[in-house]
Amino acid sequence: MQITSAMKMVSAAKLKKAQDAITAMRPYANKLTELLQNLSGSLDGDVGAKYTDNRTVKKVLVVSITSNRGLCGAFNSNIIKESVSLYHGKHGGKQVDFMTIGKKGNDILGKKFNIMANHSGVFDALTFENVAHIAEDLMSRFTEGEYDRIELVYNRFKNAATQIVTTEQFLPILPVEGDAKGSADYIFEPSKPEIVEQLIPKSLKTQLYKAIRDSFASEHGARMTAMHKATDNASELKDQLTLTYNKARQAAITGEILEIVGGAEALND
Repeated sequence: MQITSAMKMVSAAKLKKAQDAITAMRPYANKLTELLQNLSGSLDGDVGAKYTDNRTVKKVLVVSITSNRGLCGAFNSNIIKESVSLYHGKHGGKQVDFMTIGKKGNDILGKKFNIMANHSGVFDALTFENVAHIAEDLMSRFTEGEYDRIELVYNRFKNAATQIVTTEQFLPILPVEGDAKGSADYIFEPSKPEIVEQLIPKSLKTQLYKAIRDSFASEHGARMTAMHKATDNASELKDQLTLTYNKARQAAITGEILEIVGGAEALND
């Protein structure tokens, strides 16, 4: 109980920092993604067209984002179940490989499936620069035709008690639905190709960084909740054991008294 209580407090402290980070980042990441989707409809012939190439899907890469440590309830198992579901369901019959970010996903998925790469070390220093290298690797594999589609599977942070399992298409870039946003008129300075060349890679790096940040905050929320329940269960068990101990102690004392009284009565006789 003391251990789980301490782990709960540690996770609560880490959750505050992780929650502040993802909350501050979301508006920027969402706006950047929206802008990119608005532009994606008119990227044909531009330098960014290679990231919107919606070719026939034969080879798929699923990026499964879990944690390096356990004791966080169903946090990791939900991601693994969703990843396996994609393998057998949505992408059944296609060549599906996995990239894992997190030791738990790598340990379990690696027993049955092909793990193309594992980047568990990114959680040791979770910075945009470290995540950018992973995003560059993913972009390179897509543009060179190694994979036709890349999807992210991660826990999106809602609050400390709720994490939403999310499957998000990373590449190719999805155009925005409808004509309202797609008809947005932009003035490009210095030029559209130059801006798009920088905007797309930056947006994709930010998208991956946001997903990992979401997962990181969700992990601490899930662990805090799990340790809170474990502490409550241990406290309840402690109360039950105390009651059982007191009953046994009381029965032992009563037995000793009866023996003494019985012995005294025997001497009197």
